[in-house]
Amino acid sequence: MDETVLLTGAKGAVGTAIREGLAGEYDWRYLFHNPPPFDPDHPYLVGGVEEPEVAAEACEGVGAVVHLAGDPRRDAPWDAVLESNVHGTQVLYEAAVEAGVETFVFASSNHAVGHYESERTPEVYREDDRFVLDGTELPRPGNAYGVSKATGELIGRYYHDEYGISVCNIRIGNLSRDSPPAAYERGQAMWLSYRDCAHIHDCALRADYDYEIVYGISDNDRTFYSLERARDVLGYEPADNSAEYTFEGEPKE
Repeated sequence: MDETVLLTGAKGAVGTAIREGLAGEYDWRYLFHNPPPFDPDHPYLVGGVEEPEVAAEACEGVGAVVHLAGDPRRDAPWDAVLESNVHGTQVLYEAAVEAGVETFVFASSNHAVGHYESERTPEVYREDDRFVLDGTELPRPGNAYGVSKATGELIGRYYHDEYGISVCNIRIGNLSRDSPPAAYERGQAMWLSYRDCAHIHDCALRADYDYEIVYGISDNDRTFYSLERARDVLGYEPADNSAEYTFEGEPKE
């Protein structure tokens, strides 16, 4: 993509993985909620996506949006996720459509389907369990944060159907930099490495699609999330696998 790509929530963990992995691949414009504690390598703005004037300025002249911004707390109260995650996402979609943005990549979450998982714990995390989610299932959020992410997917459905913008919702798993979370079955099953996180967002910016829901995890031996749609539609080829590490987070010999 030759046009500028807007990255909201650029200071968070997912934003850091994208900035580090794809810094030279795109003409980025970052949006930070607060001034960053470092010197960004691309132009940036500071403000909240729920502010229409900020969203409009951020989307001006942009070809694609990667939207990560929002309240990331899994125990966030409803008022917080309503303002930041739901209202903010709608405001940014409106600004993107008004600016003629062609592609919108939305950071959804495993929490949008959390209650499929909770009723099957702990068997769902193990290799002999055959239960798999593929993105065609209805949302079953596990908390208010998950409700906000499922709502963000629906907001994208509306803006795609109404205005034709291409939308990819990535239900992100358990992101950590160098190895899966130690001594944690769920973390092993849902691990997304930093380089695979950057790669799936790169794929979402390059691929041609209409409206998609895919899962963002690494190529783990045991997982209850299917990568088939991400592979088929986006061309995603993850490089990492939690099975290559012990539960202490050390590489297996």
